[in-house]
Amino acid sequence: MVRVKGGVQTRKNHKKVLQLAKGYRMTRHKQIKKATEAVLHAGQYAYVGRKQRKRDFRSLWIVRLNAAVRELGMSYSVFIKALKTANCQLDRKVLSQIATDHPSIFAQIVNQVKS
Repeated sequence: MVRVKGGVQTRKNHKKVLQLAKGYRMTRHKQIKKATEAVLHAGQYAYVGRKQRKRDFRSLWIVRLNAAVRELGMSYSVFIKALKTANCQLDRKVLSQIATDHPSIFAQIVNQVKS
């Protein structure tokens, strides 16, 4: 059996990792061992960040809605309860966009939900 040296494949894998580690500081963009570790950690942080972004946006929408609803003499929790009882299908994202971009329409929505 002929011995096969794995240099081509190893170099390919190393180049792939070092390409991903481009722009990292110190030895993390040069040495394959450090670069591999850095790329793995970066992937974990990116994965967690994608989940956190959803949380952050939801809290932003809630803050915007709370501010807009309080100007109209209502609290956020009462407003959401009234939306549920009125069987309104608008979600927090759409409502916050309406509140920031079209305050008069949002005021009509709040008045309709109040009654």
